[in-house]
Amino acid sequence: MNVDVTALPGIGVRKDFEVRSGRRIGVVAHRDGGIDLIVSQRDDPDACIAQVPLSPDEAAVLANLLGAPQLVQQLREEHSDLPGITTRQLSISGSSPYRGRMLGETGMRTRTKASIVAIMRAGQVQPSPGPDQVLDSGDILVVVGTPHGLDAAARILADG
Repeated sequence: MNVDVTALPGIGVRKDFEVRSGRRIGVVAHRDGGIDLIVSQRDDPDACIAQVPLSPDEAAVLANLLGAPQLVQQLREEHSDLPGITTRQLSISGSSPYRGRMLGETGMRTRTKASIVAIMRAGQVQPSPGPDQVLDSGDILVVVGTPHGLDAAARILADG
């Protein structure tokens, strides 16, 4: 899929691509750091029908929402021949007792036998996070284990 990058003098940069319906979806990264999600008209890529300003935190959450399912699906396919093993994405909420704490403090592997294989943050994948990785609100953890272990992992992240 081709992503078109267009300089917008005095504004910033537009990055967009054409989706199956013929519309273009993308972002405008403003020079001042602002980010807009944009959707163009079907016949005119320069005419927006929707423009949604996003804060950096909102942009990071959206990137995680879009990126994590692809990573999880890829891991599921790779583990498909291993019965009893599954992959799930678990998020760190603002009320998680582990927000702002190190991954190792969860005791996840010891307590559940589930492994955290990646963290999605701000649209970036951080593979094989170490125990000193600090967790933040909005992080999406990609966890591999048994269904029982994954349920326990979700409870730990939510309740401690």
